This record gives sequence, C-alpha cells and structure tokens, in this order.
Amino acid sequence: MDFRIKNNIIEGIIKKDLDIVYTYHNLPDNERLNLLKNLDKKSLRQLTQLIKKAKKRRFKEYHRGLKKIANEDIKTPVYVIDESLIEENMRVLRYVKDRTGCKILHALKAYASFATFPVMSTYLDGTCASGLNEARLGREKFGKEVHTFAAAYREDEIKRIMRYSDVIIFNSFYQLERYSKTAKRSGREIGLRVNPGYGEAVAEIYNPCAPCSRLGVIYDIFKEKISGHKEEIDGLHFHVMCQQNADVLEKVLISFERLYGGYIKGLKWVNFGGGHHITRDDYDLELLIRLINDFKCRYPVQVYLEPGEACVLNAGVLMASVLDIVKNEMDIAIIDASAETHMPDVLLMPYRPYIIGSARAGEKRYVYRIAGPSCLAGDVVGDYSFGRPLKIGDRIVFTDMALYSIVKNTTFNGINLPDIAVMKRTGGLEVIKSFGYREYVSRLS
Repeated sequence: MDFRIKNNIIEGIIKKDLDIVYTYHNLPDNERLNLLKNLDKKSLRQLTQLIKKAKKRRFKEYHRGLKKIANEDIKTPVYVIDESLIEENMRVLRYVKDRTGCKILHALKAYASFATFPVMSTYLDGTCASGLNEARLGREKFGKEVHTFAAAYREDEIKRIMRYSDVIIFNSFYQLERYSKTAKRSGREIGLRVNPGYGEAVAEIYNPCAPCSRLGVIYDIFKEKISGHKEEIDGLHFHVMCQQNADVLEKVLISFERLYGGYIKGLKWVNFGGGHHITRDDYDLELLIRLINDFKCRYPVQVYLEPGEACVLNAGVLMASVLDIVKNEMDIAIIDASAETHMPDVLLMPYRPYIIGSARAGEKRYVYRIAGPSCLAGDVVGDYSFGRPLKIGDRIVFTDMALYSIVKNTTFNGINLPDIAVMKRTGGLEVIKSFGYREYVSRLS
C-alpha cells in the first residue's frame, strides 16, 4: 500500500473524517486487509463507527432525493431498487468478513431481483436457497457458492437440487440417511440443521424454536442418532433470528454451544443462519465481530452467515398513486398498490411501513387511512397523517420495500404486479420489468 494513502486513512480515522471511509472501501482486498491488521483496537472501533455513519449519511441523501424521483414520469405502482444503496450495505457486510474471515451468503428468500446481483456478488460469497428454483437462480444468476436447505426434499427434485448446490443441509436424520450418499457421490458437502434451544422471535410465526417447531433437529434426537452419522456431516446449521441485533446472537450461541459444542470437532463449518440485521443503524457490529472471532478461536471451523434483509435493508421503495379519496367516518385514500398483493407482510406480521413525509395518525393535521384497490375489506396499509391534504394523483412512497415484497407478491384479484425499476450506480432510472395480463393468466389453468 502507498505509504501516503495508509497514513491519510489512519489520520482520517483519528480525525473522524467520514470521507476517508470511501478511500478505505475502494482499497484493493489485500491492502484493505493489511490496513486492518495494522490498526489497534481503538482505531478499529473508530473505523466501525465511521463506516456506519458514512452509510447513514448516504441513505439520508437518497431519501431526500426520492421526492424528485416520485415526481418523474414513471408509471405506478413500481418498486424502485437503488444499486448504490445496496452497495452501501454490501460494504458493511464485507467489513464484517474482513474483520472475521467469515463467509456471507445472501438469502434469496428475502430478495431475488437478479438485476442487482452483479453488484452483490462482488462482495458476498454466494447465496442460500430453500429449494430447487432458488438453488438454480443462485447458480445461474449469482454464481459462487450455493447452500440449500429445505424442511424436506422431494424425490423428484433432489438430484437437480444437488446439480445447482455446493452444500445440501438436511432437516432430519431420515432425509440425511435417504439422500446423503447420493450427495456425497456428487461431491456435495452435507449439513444438518439443528434446533439451538433458544430464540427470541418478533412474532411466534417467525420462531423456529417455538414449541412443536418442525425446523431443526432437537437436541434429544441429535444426541441419540449423531454417532452413526458423524462421518457424513460437514457442518451444522441453525437459524432462529429475525430482524435482530448481535446481543440475541450472543444468547443463541451460548445455548448452541452448551448443547452441540462437543460435536463441532472435525466439522468444516458452522452456519449461524440469517436474521442478523447487520446493516441497521443501531446494529452492534463490534459485538458481532467479537462473537465470530471468539467462536473461531474455540472451534477451528469456517463460520457462515446468511442475511437476507440486511443485504437490501432500506435500499428500495414502493411508489404508488392516489386513485380516489372516499369518506366513511374518516378520509380513506385508495391507492394503486395493495397491502394484500404487493406488500403482504404488512398484513402477515403485521407491521406499518413508513411513508415519506408522513407521521402517525394525529401527529399532523390531515389524517388518512391508506388502503389498496383489492376486494379484500382488510386491504389496508394503515392510518397516517400529513402536513397537507392528499389529492388524487399524489404519489405515495413506502420505504424499505425491497425485502420480502417482490418475492412474496401475488396477482390476487387479477391486480397487476408492480413494475420493477433500478436506480443505477451510474445514474438514471431504468424500468427492468413490467407485468400484465400474461403474468396473471400464466399462473392459472
């Protein structure tokens, strides 16, 4: 590394200069890693804070510019994904990799819009899939490693899944016994998903450690059967987190090690699953880094993480237009986007997405219920207040809509799927996919 560049970065860290972060990010891999090795603990912690603050500043700049995008001549509803913001998230994930030597896979279940995969694959180690179609997508569109886990595999799909996967993770000893020999002959590594015995879910529907959960072999069965399968298994996998910070992972690891620590010797890897909200502003990166490094000191294995949301957190929006405003005890704005069909987690979790320029009902002068166009009476996003009255034709911008929206939306009621547009790193907005009757009718008999 050029001595002056190294000194400038170190000086910038000391001075808490946010702009030095981009000099650091743009270093070649070997120079970036060498720099980290030469920083003391205090400087590393300071660099972590600078990286987080620089990312936060970039996201704020983007959201300020969204009003201009919303006023452009773009057909709604439309998901708008920003490549530059995805790259900001990627840089944070790469920083965790650089500090720990862990590998990070993108969880396709959260986001699978492959137009942005060239940006993501530069930083990540591959993808994790939940079955045949995701495994194939990961192999063909993302490249690199593909790790596949399914609650149960179908006989007529397993060989094709193996063709596209590097690692096959089983959910039971029965499935392991049935397919592991075929997988090994195909040169695939074998994993077993276990129940770590502890989880803190935001809702029971998302808790793989809930009573009677079907996900992960429980410890009593594991200890009974593992002796006959130790040589077949390359790694252990657990996944119990959902939109959570590193303090939850710390408690999960305590439970996991208490139950399974004695079985890790001889394995190649341990996969900590997904649900790590690594790119969230308040996420404790230093704690995550310490947990991974300490784990690797105790067990000489490769550690994998499988974030999905964190890869595209706050990097996409859903733009909609007000079609009508009706009155029934309150003003109800009917928009051309639907909670039921275009953002189903709003009703499933449930949660209330943020609309740019809005506040909670009653906080600003003009209150509206924002509702969709479907025939479902409960197709309601929520109640919001605004500083000025809404009018027909106004644009509504829902934030954080890249994740678990495009991959889960439906054509219920024959409602068209929103277009997908990408804000390119080089500038300019490009609609990369439009939907219509063909997509609707192709799913029917």
